[in-house]
Amino acid sequence: MSTLLVGIGILIGLVVASDLGWLPFGHAVPEPTVTKEVPAAPPAPAPVSIGVDRNFVSIAKAVRPAVVNVFTTRTGKGGEGLHGMPFEDPFFRRFFGEEFFRRFEVPRERKERSLGSGVIVDSKGLIITNNHVVSKADEIKVLLSDKREFKAKLIGTDAKTDLAVLRIDAEGLHTIPWADSDKLEVGEFVLAVGTPFGLNQTVTLGIVSAVGRASMGIAEYEDFIQTDAAINPGNSGGALVNTRGELVGINTAIFSQSGGNMGIGFAVPSNMARPILDQLVQGGKVVRGWLGVSIQELSPDLATQFGVQEPKGVLVSEVLDDSPAKRAGFERGDVIVEFDGKPVENPTQLRNAVAQTAIGRKATVKVMRDKHVRNLEVTIAEQPKTVAQAGSEEEGGSARPAGLLADIDVRELNSDLASRLGLGGSDRGVAIVRVRADSVAEEAGLKEGDLILEVNRMPVPSLTVYERVVSKLSTNQPVLLLIKRQGRTSFITLKQ
Repeated sequence: MSTLLVGIGILIGLVVASDLGWLPFGHAVPEPTVTKEVPAAPPAPAPVSIGVDRNFVSIAKAVRPAVVNVFTTRTGKGGEGLHGMPFEDPFFRRFFGEEFFRRFEVPRERKERSLGSGVIVDSKGLIITNNHVVSKADEIKVLLSDKREFKAKLIGTDAKTDLAVLRIDAEGLHTIPWADSDKLEVGEFVLAVGTPFGLNQTVTLGIVSAVGRASMGIAEYEDFIQTDAAINPGNSGGALVNTRGELVGINTAIFSQSGGNMGIGFAVPSNMARPILDQLVQGGKVVRGWLGVSIQELSPDLATQFGVQEPKGVLVSEVLDDSPAKRAGFERGDVIVEFDGKPVENPTQLRNAVAQTAIGRKATVKVMRDKHVRNLEVTIAEQPKTVAQAGSEEEGGSARPAGLLADIDVRELNSDLASRLGLGGSDRGVAIVRVRADSVAEEAGLKEGDLILEVNRMPVPSLTVYERVVSKLSTNQPVLLLIKRQGRTSFITLKQ
């Protein structure tokens, strides 16, 4: 009985401890207090709405019917042996042996199928998707949200942005209104809609992680929206929509080490996709604007060399002959800070802006030249398919200067050296034939085969001129080089 009473006492003690909160051993239990009646708390305020519409259910219902499944079939080649009697007779094949028949195998067609997504952008059956979804397809089919299936006609593709346009014979279809993707901000909610792993009409939620992503190696022209909304294989070509149910992007790629979603997805912004769509529908191809300059990132070192206070804008490293830029008065060393009224932050932004400018349109370009601002008016031309490349032919010896250029060996370009380095044409300069390992020159990015055209803005058409220019350099004086590599020119700075 005493044991039972002790147990009951311990149980009561635990209940009291749970009411009072955990107390460390050795502390006295406080005296009980008189409980006062507490008035009822006022009702919690309604949650603050984020964006125009937080009702993701209504957004999903509105946009899902405009997102379709895209099925493609492509004919491949496989092996096929001799067929027909008597070649299919088991005894006949056993008598000659299977090795005999392998000698007569011929290619056999096989069907390869792939799956993606698309977005209806016109009620009469116009659909935008990714180029890699329909590339090399022999047959394209589209499955709507109401289970109707159609054969699709390929209107046109643009591999440089990884976009394609299809058309199906249908009318009265659901569409998604276009959004102005330039107004999209990091942190906004977005929904991704598509067919990941064949799971129809899948909707995932995330935010905009970044905008203006470029140099990803996904397409030639990049200005991606990055999102953490789950995007997986099969989502390609699907919709990325904002909280107003508007199309802000076409889901295109993911960064993944596993093949599945890792929270890093990329979409082509609507402001890039829509002009591509219009051009493909109207002419079946995309025509891009062209300025006719080679440009590069303006680093802090280059900004100092060219007298620019802040490293904002892009540096012109070459002005091509017979180009709009040449006719407008652009010069090598100009720093482009504004194009057509908009600030220029990086080469990708300028390249995309020029490409999307209508052919024949005049644009005002603000440049910094010799620490002064100049406004140049240029008429944008059509981007040519090829740009001529040049090399040079000169006789000469070799040189190894002092200072920061001491870690490179150069030779005057002649026909033999030009051939060995893959150069040729009419350029003049000195070629780098060796770069010391772990040197300032190597860290700056100089490589064997680079053709040095200028040293500190001074042309060096021959070895003699090169030696005269570099002989005036002090030991640790920063050096600005203009080099040519694989037909492209760029500026490189050397400094301790």
